[in-house]
Amino acid sequence: MRRSSDLDEVCYPFIHESGPLCDFEVITDELCGNIGAAISGAPADCKDIREDLAVLQPLAFHLNGSLRGRLAVTEEDLDWAKQRLADYRDEAAGRAAGFVLPRGEMPVPFLNLSRSGAKKAIRQMVRIEESGHEVPDVLPRFCNILCNLFFAMILVINQRRNTTEVAFVSKSYGPRTRSD
Repeated sequence: MRRSSDLDEVCYPFIHESGPLCDFEVITDELCGNIGAAISGAPADCKDIREDLAVLQPLAFHLNGSLRGRLAVTEEDLDWAKQRLADYRDEAAGRAAGFVLPRGEMPVPFLNLSRSGAKKAIRQMVRIEESGHEVPDVLPRFCNILCNLFFAMILVINQRRNTTEVAFVSKSYGPRTRSD
């Protein structure tokens, strides 16, 4: 497939590439959009979360360009995100002991989509590295922190709203039964 010469028919200059780099950029673009939706859906009782998401959203775009362009995610960004993660974990201490179903009122659905998007970005970085393109260690570390931070934010929001998480008990993993 080749790119059209009509720029109205081109959504992104690299969209027709066959390698994994453009897929990473599309995934992180979606991540940035979901963070923006979470910001828009965050009510007054989530001012701190909305402010933190406003810091994270441009970092998602910095993540986006850090493989094709210049590395734009720093150790300082990771340190900040880790501190916010620690703060939210402290607030929601004891809230969820295992897997829970992804539920909750706005902006929780978009935080769950953001969490999944960060995981997709990590998986795509694995493919990028397998293709021979070096992936700076700070990028997958940052995405892992993002996954955990979005989940901690969800727990805090649900706690503030007196919403109980629904535990998920897997039939696929865990102790075997006689019928296995």
